[in-house]
Amino acid sequence: MKIFKKILLVLLVLVVVAQFFGPEKNEGDLASLEPFLTETNPPEDVKVILKESCYDCHSDVTKYPWYNNITPVNFWMGEHVEDGKKHLNFSAWNDYSVKKKDHKLDELIEEVEEGKMPLPSYTWTHGEANLTEAQIIALNSWAKQLRNQYQAQITSND
Repeated sequence: MKIFKKILLVLLVLVVVAQFFGPEKNEGDLASLEPFLTETNPPEDVKVILKESCYDCHSDVTKYPWYNNITPVNFWMGEHVEDGKKHLNFSAWNDYSVKKKDHKLDELIEEVEEGKMPLPSYTWTHGEANLTEAQIIALNSWAKQLRNQYQAQITSND
């Protein structure tokens, strides 16, 4: 029984020490979204959807909840955001070619239509990120219209 108590004590100390370490936070400037917003000109309802359901994981601007200060949750969230930005980063919109923008919007439409985005693990703690049918239609209509513009650019450049 003595060894069990020692193991528990060591684990407790490790958990406490781990609280002083964490991944780098994704707390960029809202200005990083301006090029995307200027170019794509989403209507107000779509801007709200993007802000509430997308930006935390798909931009350089993440609003962290209080529980992000707890290790290992902060590492899990950090990985989650990093992975989301790898797939689509609205803050890096200007770095994408027209073909890539078109492709990213195609993926956005598909993921939202199939209910894969926003992720259930995100909506559990961010109820406002759950998309209604009307929001899905508004978001996808805007993205499809934007894709038409990008595809026209692609065709004219070929």
